[in-house]
Amino acid sequence: MPHKPPTEEEHEARKLVGINYETITNVHATDIPGHYPGEDHSWDINKFRDGFKVQIHQNDPYEASFSLIGCDPSIANAFRRIMIANIPTLAIDQVFIYNNKSVIQDEVLASRLGLIPFTGGREGLQDFMKWRAKDDEPKDYNTVGLELCVKCENNPDASPNETDPRKLYKHAHVYAKDIVVTLAGRQVEFFSGENAIRPVNPDILIAKLRPGQEIDIKMHMIKGVGSNHAKFSPVATASYRLMPVINITQPILGRDAEKFQKCFPEGVIGLERVTREEAQQVGSGYEGHEGELKAVVVDPRRDTVSRECLRHEEFKDKVKLSRRRDHFIYLVESTGQIESEQIFLESVQHLKAKAKKFEIQLKNMVR
Repeated sequence: MPHKPPTEEEHEARKLVGINYETITNVHATDIPGHYPGEDHSWDINKFRDGFKVQIHQNDPYEASFSLIGCDPSIANAFRRIMIANIPTLAIDQVFIYNNKSVIQDEVLASRLGLIPFTGGREGLQDFMKWRAKDDEPKDYNTVGLELCVKCENNPDASPNETDPRKLYKHAHVYAKDIVVTLAGRQVEFFSGENAIRPVNPDILIAKLRPGQEIDIKMHMIKGVGSNHAKFSPVATASYRLMPVINITQPILGRDAEKFQKCFPEGVIGLERVTREEAQQVGSGYEGHEGELKAVVVDPRRDTVSRECLRHEEFKDKVKLSRRRDHFIYLVESTGQIESEQIFLESVQHLKAKAKKFEIQLKNMVR
């Protein structure tokens, strides 16, 4: 008997992970050679190119959301791991404490300073600044110097009845904006004016001081990657999730529709009126319900797949929840030194370079 190729509906069903009340089904990928007799699932670059898509949902400097459709989970996860651990940034790495009379211990203060994200001119940060080895001497092309010299004193102009320490004292609070960058050599060419190195958020609180307390610190900022320390990671978070699929199999009307809408996050399910054409269509399930509210899927991407609707008996057999295994929705939140969109593009270039390096090693191995 000749093999019957799968229909489009069957082909799409293979890509869905079933979400049931207590179980998850179809979790394993089946698009591999030999799984289905008579079907060729060997990887083909032209087939991949035709099925691969990128959809941009949000593109802001500090936050981006986009979808990769039609790629393997291993590739999707590779991008995520590269964005977290392999994209280089500049961060405070060496802290020289000359005086610290605050209540914060030296090591805790140094850790706080290292975690402050900085930004500056893209050309200077990414092209001019080079890597600095452990034993290398500080140079203008591998190290940026910073200083933090703050002393808390009484404010002679404060009101006698004032209780706010920020008005009672000078420098009662030490912020990231109090850090001074000391440029050297050619750094002046790349980090002046609008391109100046500065904290992403100048109001990050570093310490609280009282009269008689002071901080005198010098710091070195160098280039590093997140795999060495989290302070070098260009992202606050980089994550992805599978695209939710909500299939309403039977009409949900009236008060049930309103209740069904509340089972999902805002914007996922909408309410529409049953049209005359739908009410006259035999077998549609809307016969005799013209003008009533019906539940429709508006934006499944907003869904968190909580399965709340599956808890209610009135929705049994009326809805099927699933997730598409080859549709990955990314959320990339930049710490501010590199724009979120650029972080992903850098991860693509990084993976490409890794692939080329592996290709060379593979060729050398089989010679």
